[in-house]
Amino acid sequence: MSDRTASASSLPVALTIAGSDSGGGAGIQADLKTFHRHGVYGASVITALTAQNTRGVSAIHLVPPDFVAEQFRQVVTDFDVAAAKTGMLGNAAIVETLAATLADTPLPHLVVDPVMISKAGAALLEPDAVKALTDRILPLAALVTPNLHEAAALTGTGEIATLEEMATAAEVIRGFGPRAVLIKGGHLPAEEEAVDLYYDGSSTIEFRQPRLEQKHTHGTGCTFSAAITAHLARGSSLPDAVQAGKAFITEAIRTAPGLGGGVGPLNHFAGSRPSVD
Repeated sequence: MSDRTASASSLPVALTIAGSDSGGGAGIQADLKTFHRHGVYGASVITALTAQNTRGVSAIHLVPPDFVAEQFRQVVTDFDVAAAKTGMLGNAAIVETLAATLADTPLPHLVVDPVMISKAGAALLEPDAVKALTDRILPLAALVTPNLHEAAALTGTGEIATLEEMATAAEVIRGFGPRAVLIKGGHLPAEEEAVDLYYDGSSTIEFRQPRLEQKHTHGTGCTFSAAITAHLARGSSLPDAVQAGKAFITEAIRTAPGLGGGVGPLNHFAGSRPSVD
């Protein structure tokens, strides 16, 4: 993948392609902290700058698509990227450019977190970009990780409120081309546990953890997908990476530091950091 001549390192490299969160709780900042927590070197491609804190997003500045592509090229020509994830992509032009770039330089494991709206209600993906995402990016993905609202938007259905509806949505989304789908059911109303449903075309697995009564959940989706990406970079299988990521995100929510006056960030350094082999 890269043309570097330096000797191989035992430190895995993971890449995040996402927006910057000035409050540090989500996006690029959350991803890089989570990579570090899991003993993985993090590189980044920034798609957008956001002015935000725990109370909300006040402004968004999208990065020109050609500059997104140039960041990607500079990373992959110098680092052996073991796994990558996408987060906020912003608009159709960025999605199309990124899709073309990824097609030219495929990555071993691509996790797509289809970020569409912030917890405060700010739109993070323009409506005309959803079709580009499903048509161009999802077929390149090893795993897609929508929450219930994102799964409904991707499938064009109404509210998803049961495990059966999650399973149906997972089948539809997998039909877009990804290897596997993980629908996050943390807000599923009828469940006493936080249930995420994994589907890869042959196996359906429910990942369950205790539901936590916690206000501070900013960046949960970013952090969860980053943890999965880190485990993939370290050589885990998809189900094992999801299981480890689920355990981590539960602890990160449980031990959230309570920063800010709104919906605060998670504890991105929850638990002990594994040593690098």
